[in-house]
Amino acid sequence: MNFRHALSPTNLALVAVFAGLIAASTIWPGAELVSGVPITLQTLAVLLAGAALGPWRGASAVVLYLVVGTAGAPIFAGRSAGPAVWTGPTAGFLAGFVIAAFVAGWLVRSMRRRAQLNVSGVIGACAVASLLVLNVIGWGFFMIRLDATAADTVAFATPFLVGDIIKVFVAGVTAAAVHRAYPGLLGVPVAPASVATPAAPAAPAAPPAVAVGTQDAS
Repeated sequence: MNFRHALSPTNLALVAVFAGLIAASTIWPGAELVSGVPITLQTLAVLLAGAALGPWRGASAVVLYLVVGTAGAPIFAGRSAGPAVWTGPTAGFLAGFVIAAFVAGWLVRSMRRRAQLNVSGVIGACAVASLLVLNVIGWGFFMIRLDATAADTVAFATPFLVGDIIKVFVAGVTAAAVHRAYPGLLGVPVAPASVATPAAPAAPAAPPAVAVGTQDAS
């Protein structure tokens, strides 16, 4: 994406709208699953931003959200705000949001370029971004910050996987619906579907040769 296109009014508006969506996702305090583990909408909104907007715009929306929250707007989880949130054990998740949005967007954009974008693919992209990227960064920082063992961290994080999977599914289905409604949203050329070249018509068969017999003179 060139610089002029990146700063187009449409792109700036999309980045601002999705940054606002991420901020609005923290208004709902969350709900508890059957296991008692709380589930919130923040990660879902981050995944949706990346999967819907692509890598650069999705990551930019998250960065804008983080900048506004760090500046003092109470838009982080639990209505918290300010630089102090970056000193807590969950700061790794905030930083991981940027990378997760980029990865989800990059995978979805790659599928769009190959004309292979479908619901299961978008869900898979969100799963990679959430389970393999965000969780590794977030829980890794959590373990280091609290000087916890890997076993204790895994035991603490495992109950949250149910909520993570639910959010991956909802974000993937929603993003796929967005791309069906707005197929040009990612602004990338789509690989044309391969078309079989019709075979040249076969040359007509030569008429069978007729044997001419020679009569004996009587």
